[in-house]
Amino acid sequence: MNMKPKTTLIIFGATGDLAKRKLYPSIFNLFKANKLSAEFAVVGLGRRPWTNESLRETVSQSLIQTENEELVAQFCEHFYYLPFDVQEKKSYHELNSLLGELDTKFQIPGNRIFYMAMAPEFFGMIASNLKSEGLTETNGWTRLIIEKPFGHDLPSAQQLNREIREAFSEDEIYRIDHYLGKEMVQNIEVIRFGNAIFEHLWSNRYIENIQITSSETLGVEDRGGYYEKSGALRDMVQNHMLQMVSLLAMDPPLRLTPEEIRSEKIKVLRALRPVPHEKVSDYFVRAQYGPGKVNGKEVPGYRSEKNVDPQSYTETFVAGKLIIDSHRWAGVPFYIRTGKRMRAKSTEVVVQFKDLPMNLYLNQEKKVHPNLLIIHIQPDEGISLILNGKKVGASGGSEPVQLDYCNDCVDSGNTPEAYERLIYDCMLGDATNFAHWDEVDLSWTFIDTISKTWESREIEIHTYETGSMGPKAADELLSQDNNHWWSINEINK
Repeated sequence: MNMKPKTTLIIFGATGDLAKRKLYPSIFNLFKANKLSAEFAVVGLGRRPWTNESLRETVSQSLIQTENEELVAQFCEHFYYLPFDVQEKKSYHELNSLLGELDTKFQIPGNRIFYMAMAPEFFGMIASNLKSEGLTETNGWTRLIIEKPFGHDLPSAQQLNREIREAFSEDEIYRIDHYLGKEMVQNIEVIRFGNAIFEHLWSNRYIENIQITSSETLGVEDRGGYYEKSGALRDMVQNHMLQMVSLLAMDPPLRLTPEEIRSEKIKVLRALRPVPHEKVSDYFVRAQYGPGKVNGKEVPGYRSEKNVDPQSYTETFVAGKLIIDSHRWAGVPFYIRTGKRMRAKSTEVVVQFKDLPMNLYLNQEKKVHPNLLIIHIQPDEGISLILNGKKVGASGGSEPVQLDYCNDCVDSGNTPEAYERLIYDCMLGDATNFAHWDEVDLSWTFIDTISKTWESREIEIHTYETGSMGPKAADELLSQDNNHWWSINEINK
């Protein structure tokens, strides 16, 4: 495998926010780390009448000011801009001739990555035009990177997939889920399959439950219009949360190849117990944040946000209990929760191990603390293990002891941004950390029943206080199984 393939990256939506915030800094980091071939080109496409100079100026401004000016200037020389109308055949012909010129100039053997960093309603049209106007016919390879949302339910995802598959085969389609680019999400495989002390215990014989929390402190900000159509179930659960569940629950793959890893993840999604319409309230809780104070400043509740229906039933918080009907996981609940305007910005996984059948240190006053493995995904990256040790002093007894490994304390300067890693993986043709169509299909199949039930408005929507960890109903979801949510702050009290 060539570790520095000569590539042209074509970005649809080059003037947009995602390109400025994530893509340009990530491509620059690859350039700086010498992971890009010296022969590479980036073509930015957008509706604005920019020139190469305007794009280069934007790229330069998107990088932190402490960067080496000479290096930045050298980097920007590889950027080209083309005003583009996705509905006009003429635009595709102009793009094709520009790509031909750049292939010659930078000696690129026709390798092309088309990156869709724009509104998904145009994906299908762009894909079919790329094919019909000859842009996918090259001597090298062509790949397509697609941002979420990949549809808003199963029928729309199937329709989008059909359109894209007319121009690109499944192995050329890279559906990006930036959670899969995060260091500690990728570390789940290593923690599990690289450590005998965990993999032997990784089943219903030793694990009581697994909890995944992804909380944000921000509200919907100025994205009310988008959020009204999406909601937390589609925005977070269908992709990020179910991807993490599949990584935590998959069986060890035969080999660490993209095909084998995806195959095991797909088996998990197939084994997810469907939630029938009448049982949705037993397994899922939805809620909206109410008004409150953030840093002493009054903030509105969700229904008072800009571009939000004052009668809205769109959820900003979801908690759910997932059951995986497999030999390994029968009887082990996987609890997930995600929401906005919560107490802390954090994503973490907590694996709670079963209590010993007869624990000698159980006294009448207090239960012994369960053993927990906590995988911190963001903002801190690392692992904590909660064990029991002897209480210091003459009285004896046990108390929880926390062992920490902090991943980003070691050398945070070299921790690559998720997008940086995923763009590089696509250049190498490694699809391990991208979502396969079967994963998208199965996750929408699971989610659709829940969203349809909620859209009927038969089930109430709870509210929760800004700065809390969600509504009381989310705690009751676990307490009915004699479980409760763990968080590192609570353990440290």
